[in-house]
Amino acid sequence: MCGIAGMVTRHESADEALLQRMAATLTHRGPEDSGVYCSQGFGIAHTRLAIIDLPGGHQPLFDAERRYALVANGEIYNYVELRQELEACGARPLTRSDSEVALHGWAHWGRQSLTRLNGMYAFALFDHAQRELWLVRDRLGIKPLYYALLPDRLLFASELKALLPALPQQPQIDPVALAQYFQNQHCSGRDTIFRDIHRVLPGEALRIGSDLQIESLRYWRATDVQPQRLSFEQAAEAWTPLFEQVMREHLRADVPLGLFLSGGVDSAVLLAQLQGLQAQRIRTYSIGWSDARQKDELDGAQRMARLFDSDHQAIVLSSQQVLRRLPRMAWAADDLMRDYACLPTLALAEAAGRDLKVVFSGEGGDEAFAGYGRYRPGAVERGYKSLRYPGSGGFRARGELKGTWVRKLFGTELSAALAAHRKPYIQAWSDTPAAWSDLQRRQYVDIATNLADDLLVKSDRMLMACSVEGRVPFCDHRVIEFGLSLPDALKVRRDAGKVFLKRWAESFLPADHLWQRKAGFHVPVGEWLRGDFLSRLATELPRNPAIRRWCRPQAVHVLLQRQAAHHDVTREVWSLLQFAIWHRLTIEGAGVPASEADPLDYV
Repeated sequence: MCGIAGMVTRHESADEALLQRMAATLTHRGPEDSGVYCSQGFGIAHTRLAIIDLPGGHQPLFDAERRYALVANGEIYNYVELRQELEACGARPLTRSDSEVALHGWAHWGRQSLTRLNGMYAFALFDHAQRELWLVRDRLGIKPLYYALLPDRLLFASELKALLPALPQQPQIDPVALAQYFQNQHCSGRDTIFRDIHRVLPGEALRIGSDLQIESLRYWRATDVQPQRLSFEQAAEAWTPLFEQVMREHLRADVPLGLFLSGGVDSAVLLAQLQGLQAQRIRTYSIGWSDARQKDELDGAQRMARLFDSDHQAIVLSSQQVLRRLPRMAWAADDLMRDYACLPTLALAEAAGRDLKVVFSGEGGDEAFAGYGRYRPGAVERGYKSLRYPGSGGFRARGELKGTWVRKLFGTELSAALAAHRKPYIQAWSDTPAAWSDLQRRQYVDIATNLADDLLVKSDRMLMACSVEGRVPFCDHRVIEFGLSLPDALKVRRDAGKVFLKRWAESFLPADHLWQRKAGFHVPVGEWLRGDFLSRLATELPRNPAIRRWCRPQAVHVLLQRQAAHHDVTREVWSLLQFAIWHRLTIEGAGVPASEADPLDYV
């Protein structure tokens, strides 16, 4: 796992000093090595966290003729098979790095090489002969890649914070993206929170010529999946060897591996597979609260750890220990997104990072196998929401914040943008094939939006902030394709989701664990926004520059009074608090917070 950055300039030589500064902001992603390469108007930079080929995987990578130069972030899991195939074609790899197969694959197969890669990756490849740069992102968007097109250059990097020092002026917030943050938890699609910075989309490759013209190639789309008619027995027969191959590829590393273990199904399935496919005892980590009324998942996690004899560490934190991680979490997230689970994920990553470089987690299981309750609404609910909120079959219908407060809190510019906050969901729904069921469409909308721009952002950024690589086998494109293609009856029933995966796992996991009511991972934020902290927040938040720019300060003051009296606007208060802290850190340049700090110092 690594960080990458670079540029293509129209007329001038690439600025090596600037590339060094961009790379310096990504040191947390790759603290063990770095490299920079420039060729006339082209330049790339890399920071390395060594996972495979520890002594020989320095980047940038080149072919023997030095026609191609490459920097990559992530892992290409089927590099063993691809390397053998490429060597048979005459390739001469110079390292044992998994990333090098992307370079030689491109040299031998061109654009078609992208369909051969299994993994999570974002890479930049420069072709000296054609004077063109290719920016490539994995199919599901597990690894991030951003770019900014300026009049005289194109810049790219793994994180927004690496691009900001290279921009000629302070970036401007996009009100549409900010509206999506408040109502959807994140913004989606190509556009980011900043007007001039964009995402390379999941499953996309961008070609940038020396004239800075951009050509887009979508080499994978989930919407190409064809529904299958299968019995459970037929599906299980296909799934068992497929998932075993996915897991065997994900196990490839030259360093020890661990697992974040919750009280749910997905991480328990991963633990069983990991223990069955390797001889080493695996380290597992779970988290809970010492002083919260809300139930945590420690008991369920510890039960699974005992069942599979993992080397388990239960992390128990007080509310203050978690809350004081908020500034660090906002810095780590980089992009503006609100997911309470980022806080415990960051704490887990800190603990794992003291022992390991690689940790597995269960993101993607619910999207692949339809685990969420929102995938199986009743007919009346579906019909009403379809009429009330058209365009997405009644799915992802309402915003996150209460309508009364949305109308009161936000200024004119943001209020206008809020009216279109559902656009990403409507667009994703409209992209689905006519032959798909309502359930498949719901799965796809989440895969295209919430998975790519929330859950995988959380997984990548929280772990990389601690120099830990996260591996997410349920987000392997073969798993997503398999889950999407299954008949609805194998995935959901009236009282349960993820039915196929649970039935398949009954041979090695306890039935009561598999079929327990889905609880999700709860973070007791409402218990934190009280008392002295809330009183101090009521003084600081209404006068924060970002809040004054986009909100009505008097309405913010009233909101905080409401929280003090009734404790029923937690989500609204937290959304404003996190935005204010993110703005202070990212735009106002308040520096890198310590692992624990008073959040109000950054308001």
